[in-house]
Amino acid sequence: MTALLITVDTELSASLHQRGVALADNVRRSIRAEAGGKGYGIDWQMDLLDRHGLKGVFFLDPMPALVHGAAFLTPIVGDIVGRGHEVQLHIHTEWLAWATDSPVGGRQGRNIGDFALDDQITLLSLAKRLLEEAGAPPVNAFRAGNFGANDDTLRALAAVGIAWDSSVNPAYMGRECRIAADPAQIAAARLSGVAELPVSGIADRPGGFRPAQICAMSTAEMRAGLRHAVREGHDAFVVVTHSFEMLSRDRVRPNRAVMGRFEHLCREAARLPAVKGAGFHDLPPAIADRPPRSFSRVSPDRLRTGLRVAQQAWATWRYERRLVPA
Repeated sequence: MTALLITVDTELSASLHQRGVALADNVRRSIRAEAGGKGYGIDWQMDLLDRHGLKGVFFLDPMPALVHGAAFLTPIVGDIVGRGHEVQLHIHTEWLAWATDSPVGGRQGRNIGDFALDDQITLLSLAKRLLEEAGAPPVNAFRAGNFGANDDTLRALAAVGIAWDSSVNPAYMGRECRIAADPAQIAAARLSGVAELPVSGIADRPGGFRPAQICAMSTAEMRAGLRHAVREGHDAFVVVTHSFEMLSRDRVRPNRAVMGRFEHLCREAARLPAVKGAGFHDLPPAIADRPPRSFSRVSPDRLRTGLRVAQQAWATWRYERRLVPA
């Protein structure tokens, strides 16, 4: 069986906060992703996952609690856990810029990998406690905001008792992601005391990598990547999306193209008998200690890539252009 981990980075918008948007409206726009009186965020995503018998992993960022207090986390955690999905840890350290009582002496950074090891341990320990006090079962997995982790992040995770990391995304390596991992790594591997499970993807051009992110990969590409993982016997296929990703970038209307991709992924997963929806609590960390195996990604296909580029251009025109009132 190939475990399908549909991971949702669930976060308030620091940009909206900086522009003066209140907490309740930020939750509505960024986590519930409401537009036109309907929600397209975590509730819509869980509805779809439930309909197809799949599990979601919601990497929830508790750092805004340093600004707004921790109470806002409880209903979000309760909704996710109450429906049988996973809450795991996500961190956007940009929120330290507005913290009234900084846990790291006022030091700031865009990414957790910008901090010294001791500060990372402090931040991860605090964030883990905030989620668990809000009702999350013991947190055992982490993803850095912006994929902005480094090797000290893995050491800090090990120090606070978090077994899994999924901050390696080859599309971000050499940029925000500064973990010394092999960009060709597909299976889980032990790095600095933590089981590292990278974001999955395909080769969309020779030497290239296209991450398995709902807004970045076409339906055909995602289907090809998942089926390839099943044929090769990959332990896991890790998909990324965001709580607000089903909306247009200005968060005022649903993006039906992205929604359709999510729906197609769920249908495809449900019809493949060798695929099982899973979370990190379902994965034995020991799989990271197996001898390296020779896995590959889907090879480039010019037609498939070209169709995605055309589809993206159409979707951008259809859903991202500003509508001028009549």
